[in-house]
Amino acid sequence: MEPLQFLTVDEKPIGIGEVIKYLRASGKLGHFIGDVLRQKVIEQEIKAKEDEIELNSVIVEQAAIDFRLKNQLTEPQKFQEWLVKNNTDYTTFHESISFGFKLDKLKVLVTEGKISEYFIERKIFLDRVVLSRIIVDTRELAEELQTQIQEGVSFEQLAREYSLTDDRILNGMMGAVSRGTMPDVLRAAVDIANAGDLLGPIQLEERYGLFRVEQFLPATLEDIQLKKALQNELFEKWLAEKIQKLTVKLEVK
Repeated sequence: MEPLQFLTVDEKPIGIGEVIKYLRASGKLGHFIGDVLRQKVIEQEIKAKEDEIELNSVIVEQAAIDFRLKNQLTEPQKFQEWLVKNNTDYTTFHESISFGFKLDKLKVLVTEGKISEYFIERKIFLDRVVLSRIIVDTRELAEELQTQIQEGVSFEQLAREYSLTDDRILNGMMGAVSRGTMPDVLRAAVDIANAGDLLGPIQLEERYGLFRVEQFLPATLEDIQLKKALQNELFEKWLAEKIQKLTVKLEVK
């Protein structure tokens, strides 16, 4: 029996068995199989929920038009050249746009009853606080700098002169920090502080820090980008569980 051909390179056929051998040798076979299983599960679920994932053909067509406008592919010849360059055709291109909409709808169906609870679980890591800091080697120096700040000396100036961290060149500005990644002792102080408060000295391992709370950035599900990110996380967890339950046998050796 002739081996099933998968590719033709320089007029020479490459069978599926040879492809598997190359993937295994490069260490990418697992990723390849994972991608296949992922697509299989997604397409099965979309088919099973076909009644709930109805698409408006007008929206799909408009998305195709928008893509061509954005990528300057409105001229038929240019668009045809782009299709050839990307090893596709108009039908496949259109189907990929349609699939994208279906996948988005599937994600909503899978996650809509879980998103609020998941948000609460993750909130400590999603809430952020903008902090500035001065990090020094001794408590005595930290206390002296604290006194100077309270007496009106510029926090920024002292950060540039004394802080041991690289952000001293930014006047001590750390930027937005996740509450969930803060050391417990710092988070406890931040949680009862107000914007503008000076915290410390706080011991962090063998150093001491003064922290100024610049701004609180609480997470909310009204943030569309955040909600979509959480939705994607939940969907990937659900998908991984589905894939783990599959019985997979590699038939080509």
